[in-house]
Amino acid sequence: MLSMDDASSASPLLAARTPAGGRSHAADARVLAAAFLFVFSAYSAAQNLQSTVNVEGDLGTVSLGILYTSFTLFSVVASPVVAWLGSKRALVVGTSGYVLFILANLVPTWYTMVPASVYLGFAASIIWVGQGTYLTSAALSHARDNDLPEGPTLGNFNGEFWAIYACTQVIGNLLSLALLRNGKDGGNVTGKNMLFVVFLGCMIMGIVLMCLLSKRDEKEINSPVRSSFRAMLKYIVSPLKDRRMLLIIPLMAYFGLQHAFVSAVFTKSIVTPVFGVSGVGGAMAIYGAADAICSLVAGCLTSGFYSTIFIVSFGAVVQAVVLFWLLLFYSPMVGFLGAVVPLFIGALWGVSDAMLNTQLNALIGLLFEDAKEAAFAQYRVWQSGAVAVIFFLSPHITLHAMLILMITVLFISFGTFLFLTTAVEKSSTLRS
Repeated sequence: MLSMDDASSASPLLAARTPAGGRSHAADARVLAAAFLFVFSAYSAAQNLQSTVNVEGDLGTVSLGILYTSFTLFSVVASPVVAWLGSKRALVVGTSGYVLFILANLVPTWYTMVPASVYLGFAASIIWVGQGTYLTSAALSHARDNDLPEGPTLGNFNGEFWAIYACTQVIGNLLSLALLRNGKDGGNVTGKNMLFVVFLGCMIMGIVLMCLLSKRDEKEINSPVRSSFRAMLKYIVSPLKDRRMLLIIPLMAYFGLQHAFVSAVFTKSIVTPVFGVSGVGGAMAIYGAADAICSLVAGCLTSGFYSTIFIVSFGAVVQAVVLFWLLLFYSPMVGFLGAVVPLFIGALWGVSDAMLNTQLNALIGLLFEDAKEAAFAQYRVWQSGAVAVIFFLSPHITLHAMLILMITVLFISFGTFLFLTTAVEKSSTLRS
């Protein structure tokens, strides 16, 4: 737990010096968070609806599988692309893929959804590497300019960003709940089209905010990847030579699995049988609210390496309890209790997602400060690859088989995370 002096010094978003001639680093982080709030309020809700709205030939689920396969492949080369473009331009360009995906949902056919999903995979790879790079750069610059410890500062920046980002599940899904309330079976075409038009407006607002971001000084970052193809290739694969990266990869993959589980399995197998398609928005709004509140709390509680171990461990235990309970005891119920249980599961999953997300992003930023793009690109490779697996598997395997897969990967990833903590303690590679 932070002392009062430490807590005040590690609260970077409350008071900040403004760099000469520009917006403060904390203000940039807030503009970035606001842009993502608009873009992903639309996209997150649209993704949650794919398995229940675009059901013909499993179009929605297959499109998401293609999207995340594309995301995985393009993430391999996303770091030099972001270094070449600069993180601000990468964020703006990346948003275009989300706009195209929303447009495709207005006329959902294999000829519109598949190309849009492939392009969104590329766009997502650069927007997320750009996000990780931009936010980490802002946090570290803020810490240095204000003589603050880097670890707690990164925790606070990540906590606030992910708390705001988690609100996307609340806003987008409440819009879904309102506009699809008369379409229990997903057949309300007018409501669905109106919803996606609103989503398109949110995307445009997000692009405007992305354009307002300050350009960050990235000369030192860009130089190693512009010299030659060989240097670029070395830059991409160099994190895989680091034992710390190899030990954290299983947790990156599990984070992707658990995130996709909510959209592809939880909404279809647990929420829809009880509430119908129109209830997906309400259940996911509760998930998002729990995620937002806990992201902010987890960020404030991040005071160093040991706090990260505790928070990740608690999040893993919560998810293990939920998964085992679903596997051994859950069956759809009627009445009040039957309605409360899916909502309670969603809230618990939101709490644990926030704990894993804030700590994993902060840890990557600290461990791989000198190769941020490459490290965050590796994160997106493994995360998106795991997401693709869930979307491709979910139409073809039972809920129990999916739960067994999740539990197995959770135990493996948490075990390697514990090995990582030992390796970091011995080498003292984490900054305070």
